[in-house]
Amino acid sequence: MELKGKTVGFAITGSHCTLEKTMPALEELHTMGAEIIPILSEAVLTRDTKFGPARKWITKIQEITDKPMIDSIVRAEPIGPGKLLDLLIIAPCTGNTMAKIANGIIDETVVMATKAQLRNQRPVLIAIATNDGLGLNAKNLSILLNTGNVFFVPFGQDNPTEKPNSLVARMDLLKDSVEMALQKKQIQPLLIEYKGI
Repeated sequence: MELKGKTVGFAITGSHCTLEKTMPALEELHTMGAEIIPILSEAVLTRDTKFGPARKWITKIQEITDKPMIDSIVRAEPIGPGKLLDLLIIAPCTGNTMAKIANGIIDETVVMATKAQLRNQRPVLIAIATNDGLGLNAKNLSILLNTGNVFFVPFGQDNPTEKPNSLVARMDLLKDSVEMALQKKQIQPLLIEYKGI
C-alpha cells in the first residue's frame, strides 16, 4: 500500500517502555510516502526515564518525520477546523490517554488532536499499551470499541502470568491496520496472542 498524498498524524503518548518498538513503525509509514505530522504528549516531551531522556525521543521523531511537531493543545486544535489529517494514529496509547478520550476529558495535546479528528468523522487508529486494559480501563476500552471512526491495532496480553490486566498492541501490524482504518474498517482478528513482538 502506498500512502503518498495522505497526511497522517502520529500521536505518541507516555508508554515509555513501548517507544523503542514504535520507532520502526513510524519509519515504515514515512517510507511508504505518508506526510507524517508528529504529535507528542506532555509525558513524552518532558519525562526522562530508564528508557531514555525525553530529548532522545524528540530528536529521533524529528529525524524520522522531518516535520514540525504538535506539542500543545493550542497547536492541536486546528486539526478540526482545518481538516488537516486523513488519519490520526495514537501509538502507543496509554490507559490514561484512552480513559480521557473515552470520557471526553480534553486536557492535553493528544486528546485534543483526537477530539479534533473525530469531529470531522475521520478515522483514529489506536495502538494500546496499558497495564490495566483488562482492569479499571476495560470499561474505557469498551466505550472506544463502540465509538464510530475509532479503530484498533490488534492487541493481546503481553504478560498474562505476572500482569494479567496488561494489553499491548502488535506494532508489526500497524501498517496493515492503517490500510484498513483509512477505509474505515477494523482489521481482524482484533484479539490476538501477543508473543512479545
